[in-house]
Order: sequence, then C-alpha cells, then structure tokens
Amino acid sequence: MRVLFVGNSHTYFNDMPELFARMCERLTGEKPEVTMLAFSGRPLAWHRKEYFSLRFALLHGGVDYCVLQQQAHPFPGEEETRAAVEPIIQLCRKAGAKPVLFATWAKRAEPEMAVTMSRFYRALSGETGALLAPIGDLFSKVQAERPDIDLYWKDGAHASPYGSWLCAAALAALLCDSRVIEDLPCRGFDFDPKFSDEGGTPTAEENVDAEAVQLDPEKTRVLGKTVESVLFDK
Repeated sequence: MRVLFVGNSHTYFNDMPELFARMCERLTGEKPEVTMLAFSGRPLAWHRKEYFSLRFALLHGGVDYCVLQQQAHPFPGEEETRAAVEPIIQLCRKAGAKPVLFATWAKRAEPEMAVTMSRFYRALSGETGALLAPIGDLFSKVQAERPDIDLYWKDGAHASPYGSWLCAAALAALLCDSRVIEDLPCRGFDFDPKFSDEGGTPTAEENVDAEAVQLDPEKTRVLGKTVESVLFDK
C-alpha cells in the first residue's frame, strides 16, 4: 500500500505519517510506503495551485490512497474548501488513488468550531464519495470523556504525541479496515517545534535528536477503543 499525505503541520507534527505506517505494519504484517506534501500553514488551495508537484506525486507515485488535510486554524470555509478539494479528488481518481478526507479538529479555545467542521466534512464525504477519517469527532469525544488525555500541544492547536497517535490510529484503522486497534504500538515522537510568529507557524525544530516518547499504554488503549467506537459503531 502506498499513501500520499497532502496537508500542513497538522499532518507532519510528531512524524504522524510514520506512526501511521508502523501501525499499519502491526495490523497487516506489511509496512506501507508513505510520502508527504505538507508545508506549514498551507491550505489545500495552495496545494491545488502547486498543481504539477501534486500531479506528479499522484500520477507517477503509484499511490493507493491520498489523504487530504485542509487548513484548520483558521478553517478557510466551506466554499474555498470545496473549490480546492473537488479537483484534487478528480485527479486522485484519474491516478487510481482513493481520496481520504482528514477531518481536522477545532482549537482547544474554540470548541464551537468542532460541530461546524464535522458537519461539513461528513457532507463533503457524502457528496464526493471520498473516505472520511473523522478525527475532529474523535478529538471531541476524548476531550469530553477523558480530559486527562491531553491531545493538544502547548499552543492549544497542534496535536500532542497523544493527538498524533489518535490521528494515525484512525487512519490506520480506516485504510487497513481493522476493527481491533487498542493494542497498537505506544511509541510516539516529540520534537518540540519552535513557533516564532503570531500566526503560530512552526519554523524550526529545537531538538531534532530527541528520543521517541513512550506513551501510556492505558491511555492509548482508551484512544484505540474510541477510534473503534466512532469508526465502527462498537
């Protein structure tokens, strides 16, 4: 399986695509090939304008799935998102790749946006036939039921190692069609990015040699069970 991730820092934080690949290997016995077009603060409209890079990655990369992650903070709105997503989905289908909507979460300080974003991504999935990874819904459910599992990095917008684990687990469960995932690896990453502007854009890594973080197995089991319940109605 080959998976292309298209997005921004909510995709690349904590090496989430690599964590996803390790989870898929645990679930299927084979590690997928992952590649990424993800740049800080970029909406999908920007990726759409960078057409030749995206086109090459899809048409010549042998991609099975393309995971599309729209800008979240701020969310560009439904009209702009549709205008960017629909032609990318058409390109995915031309290349034989299945599109996947990575439905992002609201900021910690703006929980009211969670319902708006969730409703939109579910409608967009129905309209386009793209697979839906309802990660924003998962964030909301965990926040409500287990507030002791902090899914946010210290800026209140990006994912903590637990948040990135949740993203990776949801995508692995969806793309591997696996309904039992609570015992996935508990290893995460924590590179402590530096934010130097008011827009909250990560500009550098302060410690690129930081050791991988070992997550609490009890907490990852809870996150896994949450993924199972939301994706598969358990």
